[in-house]
Amino acid sequence: MAGKNRVSGWLRRRTDRASGSARPAWDSRPSRSSRGARPDTPDPQRDALVSAAAEAGFPVAPAAHPEGFGCSCDRIGCPMPGLHPVSMAWHTQASTDPQRVGQWLAKDPLANFVTATGVSHDVLDVPSEAGRLALERLTADSATFGPVAALGEDRLLFFTATRGTPADEDEWWPCALDSHPETADERPGVRWHCRGSYVLLPPSRLASGQSVDWLPGHGPDLPLPDPLPVLDVLTDACAQFGYEPEAEPMAWGR
Repeated sequence: MAGKNRVSGWLRRRTDRASGSARPAWDSRPSRSSRGARPDTPDPQRDALVSAAAEAGFPVAPAAHPEGFGCSCDRIGCPMPGLHPVSMAWHTQASTDPQRVGQWLAKDPLANFVTATGVSHDVLDVPSEAGRLALERLTADSATFGPVAALGEDRLLFFTATRGTPADEDEWWPCALDSHPETADERPGVRWHCRGSYVLLPPSRLASGQSVDWLPGHGPDLPLPDPLPVLDVLTDACAQFGYEPEAEPMAWGR
Protein backbone atom coordinates (compact mmCIF):
# COMPACT_ATOMS: atom_id res chain seq x y z
CA MET A 1 0.00 0.00 0.00
CA ALA A 2 1.35 3.41 -0.99
CA GLY A 3 2.30 5.46 2.00
CA LYS A 4 2.12 2.36 4.23
CA ASN A 5 2.72 3.19 7.91
CA ARG A 6 2.71 6.93 7.15
CA VAL A 7 -0.09 7.75 9.58
CA SER A 8 1.18 5.34 12.22
CA GLY A 9 4.67 6.81 12.02
CA TRP A 10 3.29 10.32 12.32
CA LEU A 11 1.26 9.35 15.38
CA ARG A 12 4.30 7.74 17.01
CA ARG A 13 6.57 10.75 16.40
CA ARG A 14 3.91 13.19 17.58
CA THR A 15 3.34 11.29 20.82
CA ASP A 16 7.06 10.88 21.49
CA ARG A 17 7.62 14.60 21.10
CA ALA A 18 4.67 15.38 23.37
CA SER A 19 5.72 12.97 26.09
CA GLY A 20 9.45 13.60 26.06
CA SER A 21 9.99 10.05 27.31
CA ALA A 22 10.16 6.54 25.93
CA ARG A 23 6.87 4.65 25.97
CA PRO A 24 5.78 1.40 24.40
CA ALA A 25 4.40 1.88 20.89
CA TRP A 26 1.05 0.53 22.06
CA ASP A 27 0.78 2.78 25.11
CA SER A 28 -2.98 3.24 25.42
CA ARG A 29 -2.93 6.64 27.06
CA PRO A 30 -5.03 8.76 24.70
CA SER A 31 -3.07 11.40 22.83
CA ARG A 32 -5.97 13.82 22.88
CA SER A 33 -8.63 12.89 25.40
CA SER A 34 -6.86 14.54 28.32
CA ARG A 35 -5.87 17.74 26.62
CA GLY A 36 -9.04 19.61 27.55
CA ALA A 37 -10.33 20.37 24.04
CA ARG A 38 -13.67 22.14 24.15
CA PRO A 39 -16.47 20.05 22.63
CA ASP A 40 -17.67 23.03 20.55
CA THR A 41 -14.24 23.59 18.98
CA PRO A 42 -13.39 21.76 15.71
CA ASP A 43 -10.52 19.31 16.04
CA PRO A 44 -7.74 20.37 13.63
CA GLN A 45 -6.72 16.72 13.09
CA ARG A 46 -10.18 15.35 12.38
CA ASP A 47 -10.25 15.76 8.61
CA ALA A 48 -6.82 14.20 8.11
CA LEU A 49 -7.52 11.25 10.42
CA VAL A 50 -10.96 10.46 8.99
CA SER A 51 -9.63 10.78 5.43
CA ALA A 52 -6.74 8.46 6.30
CA ALA A 53 -9.18 5.84 7.60
CA ALA A 54 -11.24 6.05 4.41
CA GLU A 55 -8.06 5.85 2.31
CA ALA A 56 -7.13 2.69 4.21
CA GLY A 57 -10.42 1.14 3.08
CA PHE A 58 -12.57 1.70 6.18
CA PRO A 59 -16.10 2.73 5.10
CA VAL A 60 -16.98 5.86 7.11
CA ALA A 61 -20.21 7.72 7.84
CA PRO A 62 -21.02 10.88 9.83
CA ALA A 63 -22.02 10.50 13.47
CA ALA A 64 -23.55 12.72 16.11
CA HIS A 65 -21.32 14.59 18.54
CA PRO A 66 -21.68 15.69 22.18
CA GLU A 67 -23.44 19.02 22.49
CA GLY A 68 -23.88 20.74 25.82
CA PHE A 69 -25.03 18.08 28.24
CA GLY A 70 -26.56 15.96 25.49
CA CYS A 71 -26.30 15.00 21.85
CA SER A 72 -26.32 16.93 18.60
CA CYS A 73 -29.14 14.72 17.27
CA ASP A 74 -32.79 15.74 17.58
CA ARG A 75 -33.72 12.86 19.89
CA ILE A 76 -34.81 14.11 23.30
CA GLY A 77 -32.86 12.35 26.04
CA CYS A 78 -30.63 10.53 23.56
CA PRO A 79 -29.23 7.49 25.45
CA MET A 80 -26.03 7.45 23.37
CA PRO A 81 -24.92 11.09 23.02
CA GLY A 82 -22.26 11.40 20.36
CA LEU A 83 -21.99 7.62 19.96
CA HIS A 84 -24.27 6.90 17.01
CA PRO A 85 -24.46 7.64 13.26
CA VAL A 86 -26.48 10.61 12.03
CA SER A 87 -28.49 8.62 9.51
CA MET A 88 -30.54 5.46 10.08
CA ALA A 89 -29.13 4.32 6.72
CA TRP A 90 -25.54 4.54 7.96
CA HIS A 91 -24.67 1.02 6.84
CA THR A 92 -25.48 1.64 3.17
CA GLN A 93 -24.33 5.25 3.39
CA ALA A 94 -20.82 4.43 4.66
CA SER A 95 -18.23 5.14 1.99
CA THR A 96 -14.53 5.38 1.22
CA ASP A 97 -15.06 7.78 -1.70
CA PRO A 98 -12.78 10.81 -1.10
CA GLN A 99 -15.23 13.29 -2.61
CA ARG A 100 -18.15 12.08 -0.55
CA VAL A 101 -16.10 11.93 2.64
CA GLY A 102 -14.82 15.44 1.95
CA GLN A 103 -18.38 16.73 1.61
CA TRP A 104 -19.35 15.23 4.97
CA LEU A 105 -16.29 16.71 6.64
CA ALA A 106 -17.03 20.16 5.24
CA LYS A 107 -20.73 20.01 6.15
CA ASP A 108 -20.21 19.67 9.91
CA PRO A 109 -16.79 20.50 11.41
CA LEU A 110 -17.87 19.05 14.78
CA ALA A 111 -19.28 15.72 13.58
CA ASN A 112 -17.87 12.45 14.87
CA PHE A 113 -17.44 9.62 12.37
CA VAL A 114 -18.11 5.89 12.53
CA THR A 115 -16.79 3.06 10.41
CA ALA A 116 -19.10 0.23 9.35
CA THR A 117 -17.67 -3.15 10.31
CA GLY A 118 -18.05 -6.44 8.47
CA VAL A 119 -17.32 -4.89 5.08
CA SER A 120 -13.55 -4.50 4.85
CA HIS A 121 -12.66 -5.03 8.49
CA ASP A 122 -13.96 -6.24 11.85
CA VAL A 123 -13.22 -4.82 15.28
CA LEU A 124 -12.55 -6.71 18.51
CA ASP A 125 -13.62 -4.43 21.36
CA VAL A 126 -12.34 -5.17 24.88
CA PRO A 127 -12.01 -3.50 28.30
CA SER A 128 -8.84 -1.39 28.36
CA GLU A 129 -7.23 -3.33 31.22
CA ALA A 130 -7.55 -6.60 29.31
CA GLY A 131 -6.51 -4.90 26.08
CA ARG A 132 -3.32 -3.57 27.62
CA LEU A 133 -2.43 -7.03 28.93
CA ALA A 134 -3.11 -8.52 25.49
CA LEU A 135 -0.90 -5.91 23.85
CA GLU A 136 1.95 -6.81 26.21
CA ARG A 137 1.58 -10.48 25.31
CA LEU A 138 1.29 -9.84 21.58
CA THR A 139 4.35 -7.61 21.66
CA ALA A 140 6.38 -10.13 23.69
CA ASP A 141 5.48 -12.88 21.19
CA SER A 142 6.31 -10.63 18.20
CA ALA A 143 2.76 -11.30 17.02
CA THR A 144 1.11 -9.26 14.31
CA PHE A 145 -1.53 -6.81 15.44
CA GLY A 146 -2.68 -3.95 13.30
CA PRO A 147 -4.60 -0.74 13.98
CA VAL A 148 -5.63 -0.27 17.61
CA ALA A 149 -7.64 2.63 19.03
CA ALA A 150 -8.50 3.70 22.57
CA LEU A 151 -12.17 4.47 23.17
CA GLY A 152 -11.58 6.95 25.95
CA GLU A 153 -10.13 5.23 29.01
CA ASP A 154 -12.58 2.32 29.06
CA ARG A 155 -12.12 0.23 25.90
CA LEU A 156 -9.53 -0.73 23.30
CA LEU A 157 -10.54 -1.42 19.69
CA PHE A 158 -8.48 -3.98 17.75
CA PHE A 159 -9.07 -3.68 13.99
CA THR A 160 -8.74 -6.97 12.10
CA ALA A 161 -9.51 -8.48 8.74
CA THR A 162 -13.17 -9.34 8.30
CA ARG A 163 -14.55 -12.82 8.00
CA GLY A 164 -17.09 -11.40 5.59
CA THR A 165 -19.83 -13.85 4.61
CA PRO A 166 -18.68 -17.45 5.17
CA ALA A 167 -19.92 -20.17 2.86
CA ASP A 168 -21.53 -21.84 5.86
CA GLU A 169 -23.94 -19.25 7.26
CA ASP A 170 -24.58 -21.46 10.31
CA GLU A 171 -21.04 -20.57 11.37
CA TRP A 172 -21.70 -16.82 11.52
CA TRP A 173 -24.35 -14.25 12.27
CA PRO A 174 -24.90 -10.51 12.12
CA CYS A 175 -23.18 -8.60 14.90
CA ALA A 176 -26.52 -7.28 16.19
CA LEU A 177 -27.12 -10.65 17.86
CA ASP A 178 -24.37 -10.19 20.43
CA SER A 179 -22.36 -6.99 20.19
CA HIS A 180 -24.27 -4.17 18.60
CA PRO A 181 -23.00 -0.87 20.08
CA GLU A 182 -26.12 -0.45 22.21
CA THR A 183 -25.42 -3.70 24.07
CA ALA A 184 -22.12 -2.61 25.64
CA ASP A 185 -23.43 -2.62 29.19
CA GLU A 186 -24.87 -6.12 28.87
CA ARG A 187 -21.71 -7.56 27.31
CA PRO A 188 -18.68 -5.89 28.87
CA GLY A 189 -16.06 -8.47 27.82
CA VAL A 190 -14.89 -9.26 24.29
CA ARG A 191 -17.28 -7.81 21.71
CA TRP A 192 -16.78 -8.70 18.02
CA HIS A 193 -18.11 -5.98 15.71
CA CYS A 194 -18.84 -7.52 12.32
CA ARG A 195 -21.79 -7.28 9.95
CA GLY A 196 -24.44 -4.82 11.08
CA SER A 197 -22.27 -2.94 13.55
CA TYR A 198 -19.97 0.07 13.71
CA VAL A 199 -17.38 1.71 15.93
CA LEU A 200 -16.41 5.33 16.42
CA LEU A 201 -13.30 6.45 14.57
CA PRO A 202 -10.54 8.69 15.90
CA PRO A 203 -10.66 11.52 16.75
CA SER A 204 -14.32 11.29 17.80
CA ARG A 205 -15.24 13.07 21.02
CA LEU A 206 -17.16 11.38 23.81
CA ALA A 207 -19.74 12.89 26.16
CA SER A 208 -17.30 12.21 29.03
CA GLY A 209 -14.89 14.76 27.57
CA GLN A 210 -12.55 11.97 26.45
CA SER A 211 -12.02 10.91 22.86
CA VAL A 212 -11.21 8.05 20.52
CA ASP A 213 -7.52 7.95 19.57
CA TRP A 214 -5.23 5.68 17.57
CA LEU A 215 -2.50 4.21 19.74
CA PRO A 216 0.93 5.57 18.78
CA GLY A 217 2.30 3.58 15.86
CA HIS A 218 -0.99 1.74 15.28
CA GLY A 219 -2.95 3.88 12.86
CA PRO A 220 -5.29 2.72 10.08
CA ASP A 221 -2.56 2.21 7.49
CA LEU A 222 -1.23 -0.94 9.14
CA PRO A 223 -2.11 -4.36 7.65
CA LEU A 224 -5.18 -6.00 9.16
CA PRO A 225 -4.39 -9.26 10.99
CA ASP A 226 -6.44 -12.44 11.01
CA PRO A 227 -8.99 -11.96 13.83
CA LEU A 228 -8.80 -15.44 15.33
CA PRO A 229 -5.22 -15.36 16.73
CA VAL A 230 -5.88 -11.89 18.15
CA LEU A 231 -9.18 -13.11 19.59
CA ASP A 232 -7.43 -15.97 21.41
CA VAL A 233 -5.13 -13.55 23.23
CA LEU A 234 -7.91 -11.08 23.97
CA THR A 235 -10.21 -13.79 25.33
CA ASP A 236 -7.49 -15.09 27.66
CA ALA A 237 -6.73 -11.55 28.86
CA CYS A 238 -10.40 -10.83 29.51
CA ALA A 239 -10.78 -14.07 31.46
CA GLN A 240 -7.88 -13.05 33.69
CA PHE A 241 -9.84 -9.94 34.66
CA GLY A 242 -13.07 -11.85 35.17
CA TYR A 243 -14.70 -11.09 31.81
CA GLU A 244 -15.79 -14.61 30.96
CA PRO A 245 -17.46 -15.30 27.59
CA GLU A 246 -21.02 -16.55 27.76
CA ALA A 247 -20.44 -19.36 25.29
CA GLU A 248 -17.78 -21.67 23.90
CA PRO A 249 -15.36 -20.36 21.24
CA MET A 250 -17.73 -21.47 18.48
CA ALA A 251 -19.97 -18.58 19.47
CA TRP A 252 -17.22 -16.19 18.39
CA GLY A 253 -17.43 -17.35 14.81
CA ARG A 254 -15.02 -20.26 14.62
